[in-house]
Amino acid sequence: MESLYLLIPLSIVLVFIIGALFWWSLRTGQYDDLEGPAYRILLDDRDEFRQEGKGGEATPEAEQN
Repeated sequence: MESLYLLIPLSIVLVFIIGALFWWSLRTGQYDDLEGPAYRILLDDRDEFRQEGKGGEATPEAEQN
């Protein structure tokens, strides 16, 4: 019976800590986009690099400058 005097307040404090951490994670955007990074791997970024001149290949825009 005496252990309940310790365990009940401890569990209430633990619930508030877990709730605060969950609220913080929602406010900072941790759950915004769960599928985007998985699909981003499949996209082909080579066209973007060629336009910026970072792909190691000469682009018509880079040759004119």
